[in-house]
Amino acid sequence: MEENSVRKNQAEDKLGMHKEFGLSTLSVNNRKTVFLLLVIIVIGGLVSYISMPRESFPEVQIPEIYVGVPYPGNSPEIIQDKIIRPIENEINTVKNVDEIKSTAIQGYASIQIKFDFVISPDEAKDLVDNAVKEARADKEFPQDLPSEPTIQKMDITQFPVVNINLSGNYPVEKLNAKAEILEEEIESIEAISEVNIRGVQQQKLNIEIRRDDAEAKRVSFGDVERAIREGHMNMGAGNLSIDGVDQAVIVGDKFTKVHQFDSLLVKSEEGNSVHLFEVADLYFGDSDTTSYARQNGNPVVMLDVQKRGGENLLDALDAVKEKVTGLTEMKVLPRDIEISFTNDQSIQIRDQVSNLENSIIFGVILVVLVLLFFLGGRNALFVGVAIPLSMFMSFALLNMFGVTLNIMVLFSSVLALGMLVDNGIVVVENIYRWMDDGYSGIEAAKKGVGEVAWPIIASTATTLAAFVPLALWPGIMGEFMQYLPITLMIVLGSSLFVALVINPVLTAVAMKIDAKKPKVKRALVIGFLGIGLGLVFQTLGAISWGNFFLVVGGITIFNLLLLSPGTRVFQGRVLPYLERKYFSFLAKSLKRWRPAWVLLGTFALLIVSFALVTVLPPKILFFPENQPQYINVFIEHPVGTEIAKTNETTKKVKEIVDQVTLDFFSNEIEAGKDTAGQSKFIESIIEQVGEGTSDPMAGPQFGTTPHKGRITIAFAEFKDRNGRKTSEYKKTLDAAIQRAPFSADVKLVADKNQDGPPQEPPVNIEITGRPGLPYIDLLHKAESVKKHLERYPVDGVAKLKLNVETGKAELPITVDKEKANAAGVSTYQIAQSIRTALFGKDIAMFKKGDKNYDVALRFGKDFRGDIDALLDQKIMFMNNRGKKLSIPIRSVVKSPKKHITYGSVKRKDLKDMITISSSVVEGANPTEVVENMKVELNRFLNSEAGEEFSANGFAAKFTGQMEQQAKEMSFLSTALLIAVFLILLIIVTQFNSFSAPSIILLSVLLSLTGVFLGLVIFRQDFVIIMTMIGIISLAGIVVNNAIVLIDYTNLLRKQRKDQLGLSETEQLSVDEVKQTIIKGGQTRLRPVLLTAITTILGLLPLATGLNIDFVSWFTTNDPKIFVGGDNVIFFGPMSWTIIYGLTFATFLTLVVVPVTYYLLFRLKRWIFKLGGWTMRSGM
Repeated sequence: MEENSVRKNQAEDKLGMHKEFGLSTLSVNNRKTVFLLLVIIVIGGLVSYISMPRESFPEVQIPEIYVGVPYPGNSPEIIQDKIIRPIENEINTVKNVDEIKSTAIQGYASIQIKFDFVISPDEAKDLVDNAVKEARADKEFPQDLPSEPTIQKMDITQFPVVNINLSGNYPVEKLNAKAEILEEEIESIEAISEVNIRGVQQQKLNIEIRRDDAEAKRVSFGDVERAIREGHMNMGAGNLSIDGVDQAVIVGDKFTKVHQFDSLLVKSEEGNSVHLFEVADLYFGDSDTTSYARQNGNPVVMLDVQKRGGENLLDALDAVKEKVTGLTEMKVLPRDIEISFTNDQSIQIRDQVSNLENSIIFGVILVVLVLLFFLGGRNALFVGVAIPLSMFMSFALLNMFGVTLNIMVLFSSVLALGMLVDNGIVVVENIYRWMDDGYSGIEAAKKGVGEVAWPIIASTATTLAAFVPLALWPGIMGEFMQYLPITLMIVLGSSLFVALVINPVLTAVAMKIDAKKPKVKRALVIGFLGIGLGLVFQTLGAISWGNFFLVVGGITIFNLLLLSPGTRVFQGRVLPYLERKYFSFLAKSLKRWRPAWVLLGTFALLIVSFALVTVLPPKILFFPENQPQYINVFIEHPVGTEIAKTNETTKKVKEIVDQVTLDFFSNEIEAGKDTAGQSKFIESIIEQVGEGTSDPMAGPQFGTTPHKGRITIAFAEFKDRNGRKTSEYKKTLDAAIQRAPFSADVKLVADKNQDGPPQEPPVNIEITGRPGLPYIDLLHKAESVKKHLERYPVDGVAKLKLNVETGKAELPITVDKEKANAAGVSTYQIAQSIRTALFGKDIAMFKKGDKNYDVALRFGKDFRGDIDALLDQKIMFMNNRGKKLSIPIRSVVKSPKKHITYGSVKRKDLKDMITISSSVVEGANPTEVVENMKVELNRFLNSEAGEEFSANGFAAKFTGQMEQQAKEMSFLSTALLIAVFLILLIIVTQFNSFSAPSIILLSVLLSLTGVFLGLVIFRQDFVIIMTMIGIISLAGIVVNNAIVLIDYTNLLRKQRKDQLGLSETEQLSVDEVKQTIIKGGQTRLRPVLLTAITTILGLLPLATGLNIDFVSWFTTNDPKIFVGGDNVIFFGPMSWTIIYGLTFATFLTLVVVPVTYYLLFRLKRWIFKLGGWTMRSGM
């Protein structure tokens, strides 16, 4: 029999029927080169994997630029007209600008410009820089700016990656001194961009002018500033050669004692000298309070540490902690100073990366077990080697391209696990078939690969085609998500390379046909010896070595006693049984009218699934709802609120947080189950007031923020929460905040940390008016809309807020231009004099010990709160004739009147705009909330007030997350159509027919039945981003088995025609075709099941959230098993989509595809017969 097979193949060889694949033949002929390449791949992959920077989500460079322009003393309206509009008009002429937003506040303009992602952030910055220069060149643009505009790129990584808190039985000054040492040392780390100290006031040399004395002696701020700059200085005067040696001449003497400033000569006129002590009080002490910081209610000195963009966060924080440890060991930091790390971003990243790595390991184990059962140990070994080799090659390529090891890359590796063995299965099995026919390993490798090379290339191409559109995803979402398709394409491309180059060489050298009987005695000795050595090493404390030997021994005995017998039973009994049952079922399905009923029934099931989704709709989310690692409670008073008042409010909010925490644990504590639950669940509660309290996702914040506070609640890692949900905690906190007894002008918002790209609020309504309308009118209309929505509250809305601060007390001082021009004094001189009196001005540096401190000049405290004192202060200036004059400010300004106004003017795309926004409470469906909000907004627009609103040129529309959601949904729908078109293009080219591709695409459409039924039955969320990516991925996976099945059925039809000696124009009978369809399905049953099961099992650990820490298990005997986590929340929807769809698609491939093939054959046969045309063999 074997000789006949060999003769047959040799005869076919002579006829050229068995072609070889050039690349595979080249690799088999150069085996040593391939083995060297194998070593390079393994080493390169390992080195790359170890060295790749770890991070949670990809670090994206966003082409978004911020412009900040100071113009002190001017109202928001003036800032808008004189600063913002000219710059906006210039920027609007720049190419690739996507959006322009601007904010005008008292004395400051900020403009945010978003560009399309077709240009880099550096290019965007250059374009904005040029536009600002063009705007400033206009003669109408203010020429008296106190400093150059700030132009900077947006960097979403510029937020604290860890807080270092110092506390202990030391005065604040001592803690601050140590914090400054720590600040300097940490900033010396290359990966750290900036360190800011919070919770302590910076010390200064304060010079406070006594107004009456200064006026009596005709001394101005300018006189004092000039005197200090000229008297407190050192200047190099050149070199002097003495005895042939050049010596630098230094003139002057900087003061080192506070009292030295007292005698400084400020002014000398007409023989009258005035010294500084005669007009001012000097003292060294704290500046005005700018921030407070507390940890768990106790004051701390806090350091906010920011990472430099592009640096490895884990390495950066390791270096920070090593630096702190080193300073402690060197006793630079006393050991009795308590040092704690909070909000440590590296913990979550290590956790997420570790869990995904464990999912990969778990998935590999499951896939290999399936391979062993289906293929046996021999073939499974050669197929299984594709997994690590493909991974190593992929990591080397990704590292070469500068990609970080983030969770998108690791998830893509998990998704590819089950798919990357497909090519290896086909190649190894075909090579084995040739060796079984009597060919040598080398010849079998060449011919075996030659038969299947182009089919597996085409099959891989169809899978990759599904992901190509995703790699072209535009915008910030695409910048984050593109790593998924890129990684998948690299991994699957690597698996194809391994199948065509590495697998042929390994099988040619190592594959044997003769199955040797297992040596039971030898295996038992090795197994029990390994277990014995493992127990000995465990007893001696060498846990890793002990587990190594235990694993070796355990696997050996497991393989001998269970796996090998189980594999033989599975292959000898279970699979043949399945094949017989499948043969019988398929044969019955192809009888009489049953094929039509099967197809119609499947379509009916699709319609039912659509109906169920409509009747029992799943919760629709834009992005997965995470279990927050952090919750930030943002506290905001009206602009102008003193920091002391904000601090008191923050303390009261902290009491609310404490009460929520107590209530959250009250049931368990009362039951005595967990009296320490709070400490296990919550890692820390950090309070910050003033500086550094703005939302980091809102971009750079200009100016001081004494009216803002923030409380950050950091939770323990997911596996340490004992099953408690941080989302439930936030839900309780949301309810408590809504009941909080604060006045209406205090805004409290609890927000959780975001996973993934930045997102707009779920509820976001933009109010705009026609050009030329006063901004105050727009504000009043926005408030009327907000009041209506609050009068008819929608469930799920957290708290509506305007993006414009209202209720700001303002005292405008308007310069009388005529009087000022007559006197010869400028508006800038007046504004600068008032600003110096109130806020002060840093005019020099003073060195005390080894530290430099600012020298601050301003009015004394008694005069700073007196408007009459401010207006009566005299401004000293030189008029246009060069004469020094002194006039009271009151004489050149109009009488000021206090009024309440808004704090800023907001614009978007060159139009005045106000936003009403809100987050949704935990557990609410954002889509439903927005739909209900639209109903209420329409109710307002249809009311009498709404008709007036519209008639006067005002408009309201929903934007934000809903607008972004519609945009991304549109792209993903288009991407799905493009993916299907690319797949169609490939399979039409492969089959040179439209019939087979129509069957294959039908299976893709029907696979949606599984997705929709799975979502409805198991009540899972439809997450627009992740579920849609899962559906697109499914399209690329489903087609492969259908392609191979139809291709093999066509081959059987052709072979049957050859056997019967039929000509090209003659056709098989219907019964003959039916038998080839049944035989094709029966033959492809194992590969179809194997492909589906490996893909599903590869995803199952991540879909279920079953986490086993294999490294910890191996090194400490603690596997740290838990279910859930951030990864399953984020990637679970996509994983389940593929699992549901692929499970149903397996049924489609094995039943519906053959049935449809049969029906289509009969239909074509009838049509061709009716038309008198000739029908070709294939489909």
